[in-house]
Amino acid sequence: MTDPSLLVIGSVWPEPDSSAAGRRMMEILSLFQKQNYEITFASTADKSNYSVDLEQKGINEQPVKLNDSSFDEFIRGLRPEVVLFDRFTTEEQFGWRVAENCPQAMRILDSEDLHCLRRVRKKAIRDGRSFNTEELLQADVAKREAASIYRCDLSLIISEYEMEVLQKVFRVDPSLLHYLPFLIEPIDKKQQNNWLDFSERRHFVTIGNFRHPPNWDAVQYLKKDIWPLIRSSLPKAELHIYGAYPSQKVQQLHQPEEGFHIKGRAEDAKKVVGKAKVMLAPLRFGAGLKGKLVEGMECGTPSVTTDIGAEGLQGNLNWPGAVENNPENFVDSSVELYTNREKWQKAQKYGVNIINKRFSKNNFEEQFITRLNRIKEGLESHRRQNFTGSMLMHHTAASTRYMSKWIEEKNKT
Repeated sequence: MTDPSLLVIGSVWPEPDSSAAGRRMMEILSLFQKQNYEITFASTADKSNYSVDLEQKGINEQPVKLNDSSFDEFIRGLRPEVVLFDRFTTEEQFGWRVAENCPQAMRILDSEDLHCLRRVRKKAIRDGRSFNTEELLQADVAKREAASIYRCDLSLIISEYEMEVLQKVFRVDPSLLHYLPFLIEPIDKKQQNNWLDFSERRHFVTIGNFRHPPNWDAVQYLKKDIWPLIRSSLPKAELHIYGAYPSQKVQQLHQPEEGFHIKGRAEDAKKVVGKAKVMLAPLRFGAGLKGKLVEGMECGTPSVTTDIGAEGLQGNLNWPGAVENNPENFVDSSVELYTNREKWQKAQKYGVNIINKRFSKNNFEEQFITRLNRIKEGLESHRRQNFTGSMLMHHTAASTRYMSKWIEEKNKT
């Protein structure tokens, strides 16, 4: 009996040291490898110096082209049992080709986060008003994203909050959704004993890919509204800001005399986070789960964040630090956490509690594989119950096919 096969179509080649999305993708690949899947990872993107060498991990790499029928030949030859799309835009580009050339393959969307939620929240911040979930129903990107979810047999949703939004606001049937958060090894006592103590740690830290708009906004917010107030209470404190792909405008914020240090890419993110005393993450918009805050918990580094930052992570458990939306309260909590050993140590324990109770991989892997196998075995029946999806696939395939073929012919001239 041959091993089952999986084709992943990635929007980019995974960079787990650059972004939470890269880490998430590697967790999913590892999960399928445990089930003995033969995996091929395909992408139209160029590889960077920081892309993981998937071949070394036993995963086949396949560059593919947009709007090119060579993909049709490729997937017909591969005949995967499961195809996973990395983000809805990848499903838009390749979903109809997969359905046409490999109809027997189960189609899964890994949303990473709800792009429409992030974008609509960003617009609300720019407009200086509060966000309302009803706004999502008017956003073009929401219609595209929801359509992609319906066209797939199953969508992986990383946040409980986003599961709620999809079911209550968009009325997506639960049969099309599966909650799959970060898959993390539990934190044991040995790991905790290796963490640096309160007295051994120095400075504040923030970390995040600068190409991700919520991270860049948070750095600007820190510079303008939060850090000057922290610095006035703690004149010797420093904020070390790490992140992949810092642009020139990011570098221009580097002001050591104010304790504001732009450090750029961290060679070892957990090492720099584990040396810091407190993580700051004043995120004003965003979606999904915030990898930086998870990393803080894994390193025993308490954090101060916002409701957006804590969304989907905390559940009904205590936050490992503080959750504040008002800048003055954010500053007060940051200073207190930085100077109060007892509060800091309690916060550290709360982080362990969140990881071990809410994100231990043991709680999610088997459940997902069971669901996957059940849908695979009854795929025809599953699709018959999703009339909206089949209707959308019919119209999308018709319109996208002709547009794509027109572009392909145009590219030949």
